[in-house]
Amino acid sequence: MKEFPGTPGTLTALLLRISQFLFAVGSIALMVTTSSFFQYTAFCYLIASLALQVIWSFALACLDACALARKTVLHNPILVTLFVVGDWVTATLTLSAASSSAGVIFLYTRDFGLWKGEDCMKYQISVSLAFFSWIMVGLSSLIMLGILAEG
Repeated sequence: MKEFPGTPGTLTALLLRISQFLFAVGSIALMVTTSSFFQYTAFCYLIASLALQVIWSFALACLDACALARKTVLHNPILVTLFVVGDWVTATLTLSAASSSAGVIFLYTRDFGLWKGEDCMKYQISVSLAFFSWIMVGLSSLIMLGILAEG
């Protein structure tokens, strides 16, 4: 298999995983600092899916860091298949959670005009960070799919 940016065990893969992790943690942190996020199912779903994203990204970042320390590239087809499936599952969950949360925010701010102030801003930033996390997961999953198809 050919090594290109984003291949497991490279610096680019580590940076992608760290950015996924940081965006997800930032989104969770902003959401839980609001006064009433738990009253909305979409926000609870966002927290749950991002918690899974945090665990997945952290585990793969640790794996990439170990591979970088040993100066090896992870090209095992079974391992890459696991990465592809895990990335697609977490990407799907993150996108659906971010989209449903964005819909709730849009409904309450634009259509009903009920939310204003600091909590509303935190909700919006939290959902934006969730979308950024999804973009990073999407990039990783496309890279993994390309590696799997090549191998």
